[in-house]
Parts: sequence; C-alpha cells; structure tokens
Amino acid sequence: MKIKNICCLGAGYVGGPTMSVIALKCPEIQVTVVDLNEARISAWNEEDLDKLPVYEPGLAEVVREARGRNLFFSTEVERAIEAADMIFIAVNTPTKTYGEGKGMAADLKFVELCARQIARVAKTDKIIVEKSTLPVRTAETLQTILDHTGNGVKFEVLSNPEFLAEGTAIDDLLNADRVLIGGKQTESGLQAIQSLVDIYRHWLSPEQILTTNVWSSELSKLTANAFLAQRISSINALSALCEVTEADVDEVANAIGTDTRIGSKFLKASVGFGGSCFQKDILNLVYLCRYFNLPEVANYWEQIIILNDYQKYRFAKNIINTLFNTVSGKKITFLGWAFKKNTNDTRESAAIYVAEHLIEDGAEIHIYDPKVSEEKIKYDMRYILELKGLTEQKIESKIKQIFVYKTAMDALDQAHAVAVLTEWDEFKMYDWATIYSRMYKPAFVFDGRNILDAEKLKAIGFQIKGIGKG
Repeated sequence: MKIKNICCLGAGYVGGPTMSVIALKCPEIQVTVVDLNEARISAWNEEDLDKLPVYEPGLAEVVREARGRNLFFSTEVERAIEAADMIFIAVNTPTKTYGEGKGMAADLKFVELCARQIARVAKTDKIIVEKSTLPVRTAETLQTILDHTGNGVKFEVLSNPEFLAEGTAIDDLLNADRVLIGGKQTESGLQAIQSLVDIYRHWLSPEQILTTNVWSSELSKLTANAFLAQRISSINALSALCEVTEADVDEVANAIGTDTRIGSKFLKASVGFGGSCFQKDILNLVYLCRYFNLPEVANYWEQIIILNDYQKYRFAKNIINTLFNTVSGKKITFLGWAFKKNTNDTRESAAIYVAEHLIEDGAEIHIYDPKVSEEKIKYDMRYILELKGLTEQKIESKIKQIFVYKTAMDALDQAHAVAVLTEWDEFKMYDWATIYSRMYKPAFVFDGRNILDAEKLKAIGFQIKGIGKG
C-alpha cells in the first residue's frame, strides 16, 4: 500500500518529533498529529516556536519547514483516523499505580482506548503502528480488539519502537542507528511492513532498517533500554566503591571503556538515571519475567532499579551528612530539574527524589532549570508525595519548602550548598567566584553529574564533592 495520509495519536515527546521528521522527509504524505489535550495542540500550533510543548534541539526548525505544508496538529481525532492509511499510536504507557501488576506492569488503558476508537471510526483498511513503548504481545491485544470490534475492515498491526534519546531526538531520527519494524510474517503483514519501510527509505539506507517478527521487535525495545540502564547502574555501583577507596570513577570508566568489547558509552557516573523509558521498561521486563515464572531473571533485572534508587538516596544522604548531619532550615540550591540536559522532560528525574529526601529532613530546596517551569516542578513534587500517601495538609506543607527561580544567581544567593542535578552546559560557565562570595561558608558543591572543574572550584574556596571521587 502506498501511504498518502498518516495520523498519529499522541502529541507528546515521541509523536510530535517523530511525525515532524516524517513530514519533513516525505512532503507528499499528509501527516496529522492528534491529541485530546487542547492546550498541547495549541502549543504545537504556536507561531512562537520557542513555545512548543517539547524542547528538543533542532525541532523548531523542522516544525517551521513542515507545519502547514503537510504537517498538521489537531484535536479532531476521528476525522484524522478516518482519513489515514496508516495510524501511529504514540500515547503514554505509564507504569501501573493500581491493581494487578501495580508498580511494574505497563498501564495500557490509553492504548486500548485508541484501538477501540480506531475500530469504531475506521471505514477503510488501515495499518496500525505501535510507537509507544509497550509490553511484548501488545500487538496481539491490539489485533484482537481491532478484529472483533471493527466495521469489517482489515487492520495490520506493526511494531515500530522508538529508540530516541531526549536531547538528541531530531538527530536520532535523521541519522538513526537503526529503525526496527516488526510485523506478521504473512503476505499482508509483509506488505504492511514494506509500506513503513518505504517511508523510512526517504532518508535512511536499507542497512539502517531492520525487519523482524512482531514479538522480536517489541522485546528488542525493552531489552535495549534495560542493557543501557544496566551499564549506568554498574558504573554507579562502582562510584560508591571509588569514594571509599579514593579511586576516581572517571579514570576507572576510561580504563574500562577503552576495551573495545565494552566501549565507553553509558559509563558516566551520576546521581542516577531518569526519563520516561529506562525505569518503566525495566519494571515491565521484571513483571513479564515473573508472569512467565522466571524469578531469577526478574531479580537480575530488578537489581538495576534498586541500585538506581540507592544512588539517589546516597547522594541526598551525603548532602545531609556533610552539612553537619542536618539540612533543616538550610537553603540547598538545585541546578537543574530535567532528567538530562537539552530537554524539558522531568519524568523520573533524579532531582525529584533527591529533593524529596532533603525536604523530609527539613531543607528548603531552591531550584533553577533553564527549561522547566515552576508549575511543572511543583506538579512533580506533588505527584511523588501523593504516591507516598501523604495527607493534603502535609503535601502543602512540603510544597512550601520549594522555591523556583528565573535566574541561577537568584537561586544561588545565600545558599548553604549547591547540588548539580542536570548536566546543562551553562552551569560550567558561571562566575563561580561571585557565587562563592554570596554563599554561606563553608560553601559546599555536590556535583551529581561530574561536570564542574573541581580543582578550579577548590581554588576559589569551595568544598566540592563529586560522584565517585575519593
């Protein structure tokens, strides 16, 4: 089938950038991104491209070229579904917070709602593409819903998992290591796979496009993220050992990384990984292993999450211990709230959990992040406190311990300590001598990303503690 019209359900971190690049590279295909969130769609249609709901380097330029030509953002979901030859599902699939699989399994309610809506509205044959991160065998679930609740039209379900790293998503799309497409190995399934291959071949080589059966595609996404997170937790585990043996984790990582069998990527010690994928996908993998009665395998993968939680707790505890065993009433400045630089995404950010530990000890958390709003920061804290089962009165009390600033210098003024939680490049360029002069002494810096020049800061007078530095 030659695709002329694409619809994407979900205008978030995956759907928006992915569809923008497809529209840019396939000008003959109309691409419509739909979402029920009117505010989000309005932001995608903003004239001021600095106000797009997703911050990604290079995204504004792509949207500027394609939007209005063959890229459209709309809340008219049913119209877009009806017109489309191919429908991407890119809605949120959070970890369940209730019922069976609570805390581990993926919550597929939004995916199921999409399938039922497609089945109800569609009057012509469609290719359905799983773009959201989904558990293995979700395609089978989608196929069952579509085949049994539709209007007699034919659906082919493909798995096309995203492998984007936030902060480099546009480059990842334009210069992908690989695109993975899984589908049924039937005549119609192979034709559907080829239709999607033809879209990606507008800008990628055949060698970059891998095709598999649908189950392999779904499992590959979960395991890719699990392997990457495993490397981060491994180097973070070593960082704790480095600190008590006076080794330097960066030197250890460099020595390990020069082994070509291992490589240097994802061996950067830090306060812990975050983002929407790593933790969610590993927990999903753990749940699947337990479901299929593989407890030893489940325990192996779960240890990655346990270590990541430990790293965040260890960082917060180090701040408390260093500040004379109490941070009650003290001003702790956080530089960064996003889970990594070059994104405004805060999902599972280490900063949230470090803040929660410090607030529990009575600290005032003063925050500056160049891309994350005060509204978002306070929403994140409220959400984590609600999950802990706190009363509304206690939540409000703790939220009052959070202060958000428009400039870094205001956030740093009269601070007892500074904690670097996101590796924004601008933090390295600050006038640290002036910052030192305006802080309480001794002035402490806790570099949770190991991005600052420790020797330079020590020469100014700072007491600096990095991750994995003895």
